[in-house]
Amino acid sequence: MTLAPVCAAHVGSPDVYFQGDAGPYHLVVMIRTPQMIPGVAEFEISSDTPGIREIKIVPLYIAGEGSKYPPPPDIVNPSAGDPQFFSGKLWLMGSGSWQVRIEANGDKGSGTVAVPVPAYARNTLAMQRGLGFLLFGLMLLLVIAIVSIVGAAKREGQLQSGEQPTPRQRRSARLVMAAALVAVVGILALGNMWWRVSAAKRANRMIYVAPKLGVTLDPAGRMNLEIGDSKWHSSRADIVGTALIPDHGHLMHLFLIREPAMDRFYHLHPDRSGLTTFTDDLPPIAGGHYKVFADIVRASGFPDTLVADVDLPDLPGKPLTGDDAEANAPALTESARPNTSAPLSNGARMIWEREAMPLVSDRLLWFKFRVEDTSGQPVTSLEPYMGMAGHAEFIRSDFSVFAHVHPDGSIPMAAYTLAEATLGADSSSDKAPAEDMPGMAMMKSSGTPMPSEVSFPYGFPKPGLYRIFVQVKRAGKIETGVFDAKVN
Repeated sequence: MTLAPVCAAHVGSPDVYFQGDAGPYHLVVMIRTPQMIPGVAEFEISSDTPGIREIKIVPLYIAGEGSKYPPPPDIVNPSAGDPQFFSGKLWLMGSGSWQVRIEANGDKGSGTVAVPVPAYARNTLAMQRGLGFLLFGLMLLLVIAIVSIVGAAKREGQLQSGEQPTPRQRRSARLVMAAALVAVVGILALGNMWWRVSAAKRANRMIYVAPKLGVTLDPAGRMNLEIGDSKWHSSRADIVGTALIPDHGHLMHLFLIREPAMDRFYHLHPDRSGLTTFTDDLPPIAGGHYKVFADIVRASGFPDTLVADVDLPDLPGKPLTGDDAEANAPALTESARPNTSAPLSNGARMIWEREAMPLVSDRLLWFKFRVEDTSGQPVTSLEPYMGMAGHAEFIRSDFSVFAHVHPDGSIPMAAYTLAEATLGADSSSDKAPAEDMPGMAMMKSSGTPMPSEVSFPYGFPKPGLYRIFVQVKRAGKIETGVFDAKVN
């Protein structure tokens, strides 16, 4: 039972997807975060509210001194072909918990929304091949020049004008040139070693690595989880932080998925037992090897997804309570056919309102699901599930991608609330944080039934076979629809 390699928040899925209101304008935002920091993020903003003339965009931290002094905004004009579409680039100058403030100005006035963006270096960028060949050629030229100069100095340095070197002087020059070549190569080798060590140390400081997650099972069938130390976090205490805050009412969202088949799925919420430890009285669990994903949010709004592996026996467990849920599904195989209908309890079913066109990666998509009763009619018994219309988990078959998504996007609600709170008097919006998000709109009028449909904005980060778990709450019970998708 134990530890696995760690991965970044929203494992393998670093881009940000969001929908929300900037005053009177409804915006859908996609932000492609850079691989290295400092780096350039690309953004796309669209609106179904007509009349926006320009958008102003400002990146700044959510927490720390950097949150108090926003730079001058960049003004983004609509594209020539679509007046409701805006795109551009912005610099993220440091790792940490950022927000991108988006101000929309138009016929209906102005409004501002703050979109949380976790920024972190994911890997070092490789040198361009052409540049590498050029530098290598220049290095060879420099080595040849140094060796030649040393040889010429030894061979001809003491000759009179017009005098030719003797054979002895030539032999001596060749020996000196060989020694010079060995010395230069040795210096280059030592320099390369120093560079690699220096680069590795810098990468350890710069490249984001999520804390390790220790997972053990005690004799009583209780799962114990321990969050390891992270120098990356502690070295950025002012802009990232190490303290945890609740997201959707829980400090940790724990997911257990049996591999490789993904035929057992558990969404649990462990209780905190110490500063960095959690425990969970597990429900009945089918034995097997499980991939473990644990979502947490730092006090700055920065999200982490911790990853581990654990082998579990058949456990009798305790009945599911509260927000905990499970799902059983057929084994996921490469030959699995994508489905658009998933059975729920009591003869109900969940329908994926999927467009006929193939799914493609690296593009914003809308995932719409409808819940029907036994007669095929839309249900009227859906309820908020942890404050949202639903939750969805997108998992690639090799577990290289795990994303926990809500109707308002891929951001944690806790981070959004913190970002919106920083707007203060600078915001022209008089809304309270999080109240007007589309995914929470149904909570405003308790007497009005929730819609039978739930949708999620998300984009697959790379091609492959995915399994999607869609969770809603119906008549007091958490239901999970399971769908498979092949992405080009």
